[in-house]
Amino acid sequence: MYNTDMPSRAELPSAGKLLRSTMIAALVAAALLVTTVLPAEYGIDPTGIGRALGLTPMGEIKMSLAAETRAEERAAPAATPDTPGKLEPVAGRQDTMTVTLKPGQGAEVKLTMKKDGRVRYEWTSAGGPVNFDTHGDPHDAPKNFYHGYGKGRNQPGDKGELVAAFDGKHGWFWRNRSGGDVTVTLKAEGDYAKIERVL
Repeated sequence: MYNTDMPSRAELPSAGKLLRSTMIAALVAAALLVTTVLPAEYGIDPTGIGRALGLTPMGEIKMSLAAETRAEERAAPAATPDTPGKLEPVAGRQDTMTVTLKPGQGAEVKLTMKKDGRVRYEWTSAGGPVNFDTHGDPHDAPKNFYHGYGKGRNQPGDKGELVAAFDGKHGWFWRNRSGGDVTVTLKAEGDYAKIERVL
């Protein structure tokens, strides 16, 4: 059996060639990191190439789901759930809002409230249960700010009183994890200036 001869010293690459090859490999790796890995994994797209390739939305979804999971782990419920039923009267305005969610879709409804404002609320989900996160955002909230009031998984509804911890927008995020459409109906009554769907 014939073994391949060892290469001679003349056939080996020089230190300069090795250095140049290493630098080229590092530049290619950095370019791939910036144009594909960061957009696809983290939703960070400094060049715009990731969005053009359709990678940035994937990363944004991943980061949204990761933030949702982290928030669920660290939030302690502050709202007081109760059995579904008629809302007790409270001073202020009253509204009912309905949102329909396709499988995997999320929606967010917020109330504009002053600090210590009180709202009695009740929401129900027709067509299947949903995951929910009740939280608030102050005006000009810093990046990654989170203030939770309560959350749950696979819930058909929730009822309670929300007391605003600060001036800002306070409300609910729902996500449909079922295989069919669901319709969430929210009834709110109390001390708030505006109700709107923000997502």
